[in-house]
Amino acid sequence: MCDTVVAPGSVTADGVTLFGKNSDREPNEAHHLLRIPAAEHPPGSTVRCTYIEIPQVERTYEVLLAKPFWIWGAEMGANEHGLVIGNEAVFTKVPCDRTPGLIGMDFLRLALERARTAREAVDVITSLLEKYGQGGNCGFTHEFYYHNSFLIADPADAWVLETAGRQWAAVQVKDIRTISNGLTIGSEWDLASDDLVSYAVERGWCKGRDDFHFARCYSDFLYTTFSRSKDRQCRTTDLLSAQRGAITVETIIALLRDHGPGAGPDWSPAYGLAHRQICQHAGFGPIRGDQTTGSMVSHLAPDVQTHFLTGTAAPCTSIFKPVWLGAHLPGTGPEPDGTYDRASLFWQHEVLHRATLRDYAARIRLYKDERDALEQEFIAGALSRRTAPLEERLAFSVGCFTRTEDAEAEWTARVLAAGGPVRQGPLYRLAWRGHNRAARMPDLR
Repeated sequence: MCDTVVAPGSVTADGVTLFGKNSDREPNEAHHLLRIPAAEHPPGSTVRCTYIEIPQVERTYEVLLAKPFWIWGAEMGANEHGLVIGNEAVFTKVPCDRTPGLIGMDFLRLALERARTAREAVDVITSLLEKYGQGGNCGFTHEFYYHNSFLIADPADAWVLETAGRQWAAVQVKDIRTISNGLTIGSEWDLASDDLVSYAVERGWCKGRDDFHFARCYSDFLYTTFSRSKDRQCRTTDLLSAQRGAITVETIIALLRDHGPGAGPDWSPAYGLAHRQICQHAGFGPIRGDQTTGSMVSHLAPDVQTHFLTGTAAPCTSIFKPVWLGAHLPGTGPEPDGTYDRASLFWQHEVLHRATLRDYAARIRLYKDERDALEQEFIAGALSRRTAPLEERLAFSVGCFTRTEDAEAEWTARVLAAGGPVRQGPLYRLAWRGHNRAARMPDLR
C-alpha cells in the first residue's frame, strides 16, 4: 500500500509544484534506483515489459525510476521534461485479470518514456489500457492482483487517473490532492472511458448517470476498507492543508515520515496487527505485510527539477538525497534483489533499519537529530545549486550519497552497540525473524 501527494505552486512556499510518494512493498522486495537515458528506436521495434512485449515508439525520453527490483516498470519516477508519476494499488469490483499483461508499474514507466506533460501521460496510459487491459501478478513472494490509480504532475499541471479493469476516469488537479489505495473520483470528472457509466449500469451498480459515482459504484468494499486508504488520504490531506501557502520540500518529507496523530516520542511500530501509517512498517499478519521500501519528493521548478530519493526503506530511518536528470546517478552498488548484499545501498541501510526496529523508540533517538541536520544541509544545498552547471550538481549529489553512506555506517555501529532489551511483541519479533531469515540478513543485536 502506498501514499502519493501533490501540492501545486499556488499553495507552496516558493510557488513551485511539489510531489511526493512512499512506495510500500514486501520487506525483502528491494527498492532499486535506475536512470535510463533517452534513446532512438528503429521502426518495428518492441519493448519487453514485466510480462509482455508491445510495440516500441520511435523515441523514448530519459527517465529516473524508483522500482521494485524484479519489475520492469516502477512505482514512481520522473523524466527529462519534468513529468513525475506515482501509482497506487486500488481494489475494485471488476475482476482482476490474472493473465500476464501490463501491470500498473509498466504503465507508469511507459508514460514517463513517451509523454512530455501530465496531460499527455494520461493519454498514453489510457490508450495502452484500452488496447491491452491490465493484468498479471504484482506480488513478490505472494501473488497479488489489483488495479491502479496514478497521480501525474509536471511543473504546470497535475492529474489523478483512476482505473478499474479497462474502465477509467481522470480529473485535473486544481488544489492539494492526495491519493492512497482507494478510488476517489465521484460523480464529476474531466475525462473518462466511453463505457464508464454503462458498464456499471449493466452490472446493477447504479441505475444511470444521475446516481453514478465512480468510487461508490466500482470500489471493492473489503480490500479498500482494510487498506485504510480513506484514513491515510484524510491524514495526508490534513497535513498539507495545515501548511497551505508554506509547503516546502521539508513539509513533504515530514509527511512521508508520519506515523499518525498519536505517534509521540515513545511510539513504536512493534505493536498492533492492523496499524497502517503513511510511513508504513511491516508487522505480523496479512494487513501489515508490507512496508515503505522507498520514498521520493520532487521539486518541479519549470526550468530545472530536483528530485530527492531515499533508495532505502523506512523514510523515518533514511535520508532523502538529491538527484538530477541529465547525468549518471551516484553509485548505489550492485542492483539489489531479495537477498542481503552488503555492497547494495538498499541492503546496507537494512542493517540500520532492522536493528533500529528492535527497540525503535530508544534507537531512533541515537541518530534522528543528526539525520535531520544532514538532510537539511542536502536540501538547502541542492535547491541553491538548482541552476548551477550540471557537473557541479552531479558532484554535489555524489557527495550527498557518500556522506549518507558514511553517516549511516556510524549510526549502524552506534545502534548495534546500544544493547538493552529487545522491545518487540512476540508476533512482531516472529515476523521479522522470518523476513531476516529469508533475506539471509546478518545477526542483529
